[in-house]
Amino acid sequence: MDGRLSALDDSFLAVENPSAHMHVGWAATFRRPEGHRAPRFEELRDHIASRLCRAPRYRQKIATVPLGLAAPIWVDDDGFDIDRHVLRSCATRFDDLVDSCMSTQLRRDRPLWQICISDRLENGRLGVAGKAHHCMVDGIAAVELASLLLDPTPHPPRVKPDGWSPSKAPGAAWRLLAAIRDRVAEEASLALIPARLIRSPRRAADLLEPLSRAQKALAQSLRPTEPAEPLNQPITGARHLSWFRRPLADLKRIGRPFGASVNDVLLAVSAGGMRSFMTGRDCDPLPLKTMVPVNVREGGAGELGNRISFVFVDLPCDEPDPIRRLQNVHLQMAEHKDAGIPEGGDAAMAAIRYLPRTAQHVLTRRIASPRTFNLTVSNIPGPREPMYMLGCELEAAYPVVPIADKHALSIGMTTIRDHVCFGLYAASESLPDSDRLAEAIDASIDELLHIATY
Repeated sequence: MDGRLSALDDSFLAVENPSAHMHVGWAATFRRPEGHRAPRFEELRDHIASRLCRAPRYRQKIATVPLGLAAPIWVDDDGFDIDRHVLRSCATRFDDLVDSCMSTQLRRDRPLWQICISDRLENGRLGVAGKAHHCMVDGIAAVELASLLLDPTPHPPRVKPDGWSPSKAPGAAWRLLAAIRDRVAEEASLALIPARLIRSPRRAADLLEPLSRAQKALAQSLRPTEPAEPLNQPITGARHLSWFRRPLADLKRIGRPFGASVNDVLLAVSAGGMRSFMTGRDCDPLPLKTMVPVNVREGGAGELGNRISFVFVDLPCDEPDPIRRLQNVHLQMAEHKDAGIPEGGDAAMAAIRYLPRTAQHVLTRRIASPRTFNLTVSNIPGPREPMYMLGCELEAAYPVVPIADKHALSIGMTTIRDHVCFGLYAASESLPDSDRLAEAIDASIDELLHIATY
């Protein structure tokens, strides 16, 4: 039915617990407008409220199906209150604003998003930290939804109230019957496949190729690895975001002589930084099986939910030569793309919906295990043109990539205009020195930049 969470969306609910908060997000700084009064918190809150008509999901919550027979559905929140979702922070340090916002789990009895605003950071900037549950958006859509709050001009037109009122949510009996109906329809469509192939043998090739790709993607996903210190250990809900910013031109200059993409460079410098970090902790720098989200949207990021697939690369942290690290990840990513692994992963997730929901969750938890992957590294595109929020210019936006249980770190990068913003999201009690890792990745960029330049 319309409004039901997909198997992938539902999987992010299944792997969440009080220690592993499955929200995606961003932390942004804004310059105050020159020659004009800075907007007050109440004005910013009302500005955000006026834009929610552009993202109806932000006024909906999940409603479960009795007996867990199917994934939840989205229903309007009849008690929606903007003051539950847009909060004023008294933090004067950007780090404190972000860490306090990201260390709390989103409540499931209301729409699954929150924005925290500090209008008095000590450096004179305006700080905004936003998060939305991964079952609602992926990283691409999170950036797009964040941009709905922004404008390409400092003086946006006033948005007229949309007169929204919540629709009545269906009762438990209706949700149960709808789930049964949807399940019957899915099984009927699956049963028709052999007959369709008999009537049109040419379709067999069209079906077998995606199945082959899906099989390869699942085999790659489930290929076992060993938990790695210090990344794969029990975690609590406390979080810290380490961040730094570099010119986008630096990463392009590194990749150009080797035919490597910006994403390849991100993986290579992550490997170099992790190698230095692990050595500094007296840990052997071993290869790390790394999950790399890949966007499989055919159009823009306007559709909600998750339209991502995953590929897995072995981050060559054991390789001492920075050029070989870059060549290694470039070759791995090229091989995965040539083999259709991103499309195969998407097809596999589409096929998983035919499994019983309990089996879906077993498989999901297996994929999220530290025995399946050690680390997540994600490249999330952001706006390349100047953007403003009530006259305040967006200066930087650092990504928050969620971490599963027993995963103490994720590495994200977002492009804002002509800079790349790195966000290292860490379980702070398990990995209290993640700022050192940020410095190590920054130094790895310098190392490769020197080689590429000279």
